[in-house]
Amino acid sequence: MIIKLRRKFILVNMALVSLVLLIVFGTIFISNYQRLQAESRDALHRVIEQGMDMPPPKPEIGRLPPGRKPFPITPVFSVFLDQNNTIVYTTQQNVSVSDDVLAKAVEKVLASDYPEGILHDLNLRFMRRDLIDGTKIAFADRTHEINSMQSLFLTSLVVGAGGLLAFFFISLFLSSLALRPAERAWEQQRQFVANASHELRMPLTVILANISILLANRQDPIRQQIKWVENTRLEALRMKMLVDDLLFLAKSDAAHVPLAFSDLNLSNIVWSCLLPFEPVAFEQGVTINANIEPDISLQGNESQIKQLIGILLDNACKYADEKGIVTVTLGREQKKVTLRINNTGTPISAEDLPHIFERFYRADKSRARELGGYGLGLAIAKSIVENHHAKITADSTENLGTTFTVNFSYNN
Repeated sequence: MIIKLRRKFILVNMALVSLVLLIVFGTIFISNYQRLQAESRDALHRVIEQGMDMPPPKPEIGRLPPGRKPFPITPVFSVFLDQNNTIVYTTQQNVSVSDDVLAKAVEKVLASDYPEGILHDLNLRFMRRDLIDGTKIAFADRTHEINSMQSLFLTSLVVGAGGLLAFFFISLFLSSLALRPAERAWEQQRQFVANASHELRMPLTVILANISILLANRQDPIRQQIKWVENTRLEALRMKMLVDDLLFLAKSDAAHVPLAFSDLNLSNIVWSCLLPFEPVAFEQGVTINANIEPDISLQGNESQIKQLIGILLDNACKYADEKGIVTVTLGREQKKVTLRINNTGTPISAEDLPHIFERFYRADKSRARELGGYGLGLAIAKSIVENHHAKITADSTENLGTTFTVNFSYNN
């Protein structure tokens, strides 16, 4: 998919650049053609207006008077015909014309119904004016005009081809750079689907196995098979928890459901979240210490804030090890409300630390399975923090243990 998207990106870019170059070079080509045509017509007008006894104009070097056009470089010549269409005299400026060419050009002009035009076979532009005593015809050689346009066309072709080739390589680089986030998101989505399928497969396999055992012993009373029923119930609950977590992350990604924010007493919420963990921590041999500043207010969604604190506390208690210590701190720091949850125990390695907020990521995979984790808790915590426009960070060292820090904007 990414390869197709990259090809489409390059194709669209090249099409747009080609269109722009076509418009630019087309405009230059047309404007130059019109300029050369105007110069040629101006030269013809000068010859038509020039009397028989007037000397031909000479090129002027230096500054021209205001409104005076420069001397044309287009080769021109003219003929004067009497009323019988016989050539009376000719004038030739910076050009030499044979009698055959002159006679053929006059014949074609007389056969034409237009006062001016182009003799393509002779490569001449003409202008005819009927006078009282005859007809005067001026001719301009189009060789310079044609050569200039051919040179401009070839130059435009080479420059355009070079520009397209250069932009093709630029597009290759830009496509790689621009599609890198999409490629990363696609890879994360693919990995997410694979991990979710893997996690759902295990409880489904256990449930199906338990049901097969129950079906194989249909004659037995339920009390004799209660362990299989209870095991199925536990696996179904685990599956429900996983599906709920996946739905929460999906809703957070879609951002379709607006959160209801209200004024919260964060200090009381942290205390209320701590109380249920005290018996759990006691059974695990973990000590919980709390240093909570009273009456800290916060704008937020109460259910999500409680879920965030519960995830961080559960994670801290699980990995504090036996006789470990969990320390919860809440206070105001530099116009921020800061919540810190620290636990002793084995630190998270430097390799794993940047990835702990990724979905389905486990620093200690074997231990995480023993503790019933799916690797979604910290991903949900990060999503909740982002919903509240806050920031969460993690630090882990051998001496200080593992600390999760959440910084909220301070309302008061």
